[in-house]
Amino acid sequence: MSEPDLATRKMQFLYALRSRGVTDKRVLGAMEEIDRGPFVRGLFADRAYEDMPLPIACGQTISQPSVVGLMTQALQITPRDKVLEIGTGSGYQAAILAKLARRVYTIDRHRRLVREARAIFEDLDLHTITAITGDGSHGLPDQAPFDRIIVTAAAEDPPGPLLAQLKEGGIMVLPVGQSDAVQSLIRVHKTATGLEYDELRDVRFVPLLEGLGKE
Repeated sequence: MSEPDLATRKMQFLYALRSRGVTDKRVLGAMEEIDRGPFVRGLFADRAYEDMPLPIACGQTISQPSVVGLMTQALQITPRDKVLEIGTGSGYQAAILAKLARRVYTIDRHRRLVREARAIFEDLDLHTITAITGDGSHGLPDQAPFDRIIVTAAAEDPPGPLLAQLKEGGIMVLPVGQSDAVQSLIRVHKTATGLEYDELRDVRFVPLLEGLGKE
């Protein structure tokens, strides 16, 4: 693809984000800075700038960019925040978080995905991300509490261990619902008196699974 064509596609990419409700200037700036291209490989590489989910290794997907933007926007990240991401996948979401937060921890059950994401983070000089192979449903107790938690796989309910690792005043964004049905993207605010829930939109994500993957 020629440089002018690539520049045009990137401009259209950002326009699509805005038209679908991603309006936060910091989030748009991070998504402009982090090129989705390196995170999409193989047969689908030429579709990296389309607003659609795409297959990646280990039977997973890289999320639709507008959904990545809306989830990131809903987190209301500040530059002081420590963020936990459950479901590293391609690493694209973590890379965007790293442009907004002080520190990002990302965990995935597939060793291959973590290994490949680490290589991209290194190439992009994103040194505030720690990528870990593990069972994301248990979170990361050693580094808790977190100011923000984002889950990129669907559970039937917000997992108790993750809620426990969210700091008071913190926000968690995640899809909930049956894996074979329409899911709801929700935002959870943890307050001094309990949990407050906002329903944001319908989404479809891979299910949150316990244990480690085969790869």
